[in-house]
Amino acid sequence: MNKLKSIFIIAINLAAAANSIYALIRLFNEGFSLAWLGVALSALAVGGYFANLYLYRTPRTSPRLTGMSLIVGAGVILAIIGAFMDAANSWRVIIYSLLMLILWLIYDLWYSHLSRGSNNSLCVGNMLPPFTLQDEAGNTVNSDAFRGQPALFMFYRGNWCPLCMAQIREVAAAYRDLAQRGVQVALISPQPHEHTRRLAQKFDVPFRFLVDVGNQAARQLHIAHENGVPAGFGVMGYAAETVFPTVIITDASGKIILADLTDNYRLRPEPQTFLQALDK
Repeated sequence: MNKLKSIFIIAINLAAAANSIYALIRLFNEGFSLAWLGVALSALAVGGYFANLYLYRTPRTSPRLTGMSLIVGAGVILAIIGAFMDAANSWRVIIYSLLMLILWLIYDLWYSHLSRGSNNSLCVGNMLPPFTLQDEAGNTVNSDAFRGQPALFMFYRGNWCPLCMAQIREVAAAYRDLAQRGVQVALISPQPHEHTRRLAQKFDVPFRFLVDVGNQAARQLHIAHENGVPAGFGVMGYAAETVFPTVIITDASGKIILADLTDNYRLRPEPQTFLQALDK
């Protein structure tokens, strides 16, 4: 199922791009057409959503994406109305616009949900199980090294994930509030060291940028996400397996005081949630 998802996310982007270009070409060559305008609207809305994710300043969307669904649906309605006005294009415009609506609903209702199941290892009140990581230079870092102070462990999927990058930006903006509470922050990904080094250079904050080599720590903590990376990203050095977006906060003794195991990759916790847990 995860393999199918890794292919689907590429397919929906390609379909949005192809339908957008084709509909715009038809509009340019043939003049105004309500039918092709509907196809363009549905496809551009989907493509624009994914492009806009890279500009997001927050790692959260609306839970249901209702507004986007209405826009894509409006494109389908325009295409159907236009099809009755132009019988020559009727079957094409209806199929193309309906395709975008179906793909969009699959993304919203199926792809976005991680189906990660229960996790008995990362319950509040438990001690954080020990695991080993590496820093961006390849030096070994043990999780026990974070004992003695509160610690925030953020497991993110990789530099390729726009919402992960938005989440890191958000936490980086709150680093003074975290530092005032004596919190150590560790950002952890199974991505290659060179990607993590670039990320560390991008954010000028006193965080630990760590690599989970072979996703071993994620497997120990039962947060590994098999085939969670979009198909084809291997050319950029990413392995097919990644980690579920996860935030763990421990107290000075290593006891878990917060564990956010989101089941929707579009919904990440706010920094205020972290601060409230630490203040308690």
